[in-house]
Amino acid sequence: MTLTDPRPVLHQQLQRSPVDTRAPVPVLDIAIPVSNQEARLEEQLRRLHGHLMDTLPHTFRITVADNASTDSTLRIAERLARELPEIKVVHLDLRGRGNSLRRVWLSSPSPLLAYVDLDLSLDLSAVAPLLAPLISGHSDLAVGTRLARGSQGRFSHRRDVVARAYNFLLRVLTGARFSDAECGFKAIRADVAHQLLPHTGDDAWFFDTELLIIAERCALRIHEVPLDWTDDPDSGIDVVRTLLTDLKRLAKLTRKLHRGTIPIDGLRAELGRGAQRC
Repeated sequence: MTLTDPRPVLHQQLQRSPVDTRAPVPVLDIAIPVSNQEARLEEQLRRLHGHLMDTLPHTFRITVADNASTDSTLRIAERLARELPEIKVVHLDLRGRGNSLRRVWLSSPSPLLAYVDLDLSLDLSAVAPLLAPLISGHSDLAVGTRLARGSQGRFSHRRDVVARAYNFLLRVLTGARFSDAECGFKAIRADVAHQLLPHTGDDAWFFDTELLIIAERCALRIHEVPLDWTDDPDSGIDVVRTLLTDLKRLAKLTRKLHRGTIPIDGLRAELGRGAQRC
């Protein structure tokens, strides 16, 4: 499959049982990692909460993962949690997207786990198509993409070049078939996450790439959702520095895979149990 292939499903080996949406716990737990974002936290949380209340036919929880904030971020989040019962707040002493998601997801009782960046730069109508293939059992992971056919949006020139270069290198060096490794909008079935997450090690931005590469090596089904999105010029991310750091971590991950440090064969066998071929 090439980057321009319009089919959104990247793997077609296994299909799992549908998610029980009548479970007595929130069906969806969507995490938002934050750090020192007092200026826009309340507005964005209310926007996401309102959208899910109006459109999602399932119970949900929004988990705000505060990453060692030194401003009023934690206090604002806790105030909103007292007002809105669907919001939960977790305070972490260490920063990093990977650390936040690993901690939140592994402790969550929900059968569907997701995350979204606080900037909410995507059209939130993409939430439903992100979750649908996971609920049905059609896919194991679902990822938003800003770089595939059908996506609508525009990076700054620098971010566009870096994003496309990074994903091109992933395809060349690892054979990756996903088109946008680090888009801040992903979901995963909890039964799959609990198998994969203990074998991830990155605490920062590379966590996304690491999780997807391990999932691909385990022959899991990954569904891509093209996004309508708006670039956030105030994200504060040094994209070039992040790219260089991630390439170093990619080399480390590749060595671990070659050495068998990550038990891909065992994971593949375990994840294949209870799933039917299709």
